[in-house]
Amino acid sequence: MKRSAAVRLSATLATAALAAATGLVVSMPSAAAVTGSATGYATQNGGTTGGAGGQTVRATTGTAIHSALCSRASSSTPIIIEVQGTINHGNTTKVSGSSCNTAAGVIELKQISNVTIVGVGSGAVFDQLGIHIRESSNIIIQNVTVRNVKKSGSPTSNGGDAIGMESGVRNVWVDHATLEASGGESEGYDGLFDMKDNTQYVTLSYSILRNSGRGGLIGSSESDRSNGYVTFHHNKYENIDSRTPLLRGGISHIYNNHYVDLHESGINSRAGARAKVDNNYFEDSKDVLGTFYTSEAGYWQVSGNIFDNVTWSARSGDNQPAGPDPTSNTSVSIPYSYSLDSASCVPDVVNRTAGANKGNQVSNGNCTPQTPGPTDPTDPTDPPTDPTDPPTGTNLSLGAGADGSSKASGTSYGNVIDGNLGSYWSPSGSTGSVSVKWSSATSVSKAGIREAAGSEGAIRNWRVLNHDTGAVLASGSGAGVSSFPRTSLKKITFEITSSNGSPRIAEFETYNG
Repeated sequence: MKRSAAVRLSATLATAALAAATGLVVSMPSAAAVTGSATGYATQNGGTTGGAGGQTVRATTGTAIHSALCSRASSSTPIIIEVQGTINHGNTTKVSGSSCNTAAGVIELKQISNVTIVGVGSGAVFDQLGIHIRESSNIIIQNVTVRNVKKSGSPTSNGGDAIGMESGVRNVWVDHATLEASGGESEGYDGLFDMKDNTQYVTLSYSILRNSGRGGLIGSSESDRSNGYVTFHHNKYENIDSRTPLLRGGISHIYNNHYVDLHESGINSRAGARAKVDNNYFEDSKDVLGTFYTSEAGYWQVSGNIFDNVTWSARSGDNQPAGPDPTSNTSVSIPYSYSLDSASCVPDVVNRTAGANKGNQVSNGNCTPQTPGPTDPTDPTDPPTDPTDPPTGTNLSLGAGADGSSKASGTSYGNVIDGNLGSYWSPSGSTGSVSVKWSSATSVSKAGIREAAGSEGAIRNWRVLNHDTGAVLASGSGAGVSSFPRTSLKKITFEITSSNGSPRIAEFETYNG
């Protein structure tokens, strides 16, 4: 139901009052702020739309960015934050609120969802200040520069990462960004684009990463293998020592990137990682693909790449370069559609499109830059479609078993698998988990959660787990249907990690297709 004009005016005035001292300006929805749509693995697992459909605000300080997050109705209320100017330690403070969890000295996107941060006007520069994404989902960052973020020396921010993601992050699209440092670890810098601790469904596109010891990584250690489904395309890696990127476990798709002046190693696939490496241009560099600095091998499928003045080390011990004549040692299936530019034109097309303040141009697959159409924001006051409509097919939960971690008095685990929306399970507190289980392995690719009448909106953040292995299949906020790669398991768990009031789950539906 649409809100009355009086209610909308009251909300606008309240937000304006909050913003007066922080550099936050409420603006009308702007179709030109974000252009294009997510690509690569960010299109999977339900897709990545950021703050589409939400209010658009303008921020000129880091404090204003935090204020925008904290002024939302909930931690999942969509919002588009247009950023202009320089964001630094001097103008970035902690802001408190029920819809945010911020910190000083870093742009903190923690325990939230449905947010777009986009540079506009003369540009957005995050100077010595990193962007930290933690326990969050559906995030877009576009047309920004992040530079000189340090982990040692002064000032420090975000562990030295320009953009860092960790702890159950899902669906992030970073596009047309410039990420740069002024040296390596000895100068106080760490990675430019890091993902760890169960981060999945990420795309980095049309971006520049340069002047750093470390380009970025997927997985913080050989045992951190719960990350993956990451796409890197049309990026330029320049003047970097290593990690372009470093892959530990998981699947990555790396295509149409330009690598120039890599000093020690490039794509480092290790610890069981699998990378599909298509139509990239490697230039004036060393050991641009292989398994390096570990005895735990990784794998790659290669096609259409150009190696221009690339030198290769001899294979020995923990260093196993793929060259001088790289061949595939695995196969990788890609679930989304994409268009490959010829590798021969990659230096030109990437030079014309990648990085912040380039007009967000993209390639059309024919080596020709073009300007994408604006993202069409919907009216935020329009009623949303019902996210609880189930997918087609058989609900596998009917006839299965159920258990859980806790249950409120008078409720039952079995109520979530009985097909009756009038009965429900509720945890004994504000958090808890309920599971569906089968006597033999069952393939599942979707989970649907229906809240009982009168408790709609009580669920805030949640995770869907493969109970057999503990792997996180999906995470997000609010009830609805989540999709994930088809998984064979005997037990699947829906875990509520935060809520408003007392959540009541009428049905925990599961599907294969």
